[in-house]
Amino acid sequence: EVRLVESGGGMVQVGGSLRLSCVASGFDFSESDMTWARQTPGSRPVWVARSFAGMSLTTYIDSVQGRFTISRDDAKNTLYLQMNDLKPEDTAQYYCARGPGASTSADGDYWTEFDDMGQGTQVTVSS
Repeated sequence: EVRLVESGGGMVQVGGSLRLSCVASGFDFSESDMTWARQTPGSRPVWVARSFAGMSLTTYIDSVQGRFTISRDDAKNTLYLQMNDLKPEDTAQYYCARGPGASTSADGDYWTEFDDMGQGTQVTVSS
């Protein structure tokens, strides 16, 4: 059974930092691409940062490039997201997901679908 458990969320002021963690189990973490996604009320999850297995390749959405850093410790089956210079628009429920996800759109809405996601951790940035 795939299990993804996120932690590290909380409330922080604008410009602050948080580090999210995700402990994975039930699959070969070192062989798996991993993603951080976020979701705001009334919207579906969208990917934020991706880490590709077996290489140092990472990708980010434009709005977090240079502020967020995704990393992984394969020995600990743990995925991280270091978030710096946080902004109010970063407020969301953050999820750890297995795989890169599938970008999906319908009726002008865009989101990312994942087969496996954790329960999420809330990040709130106050101005």
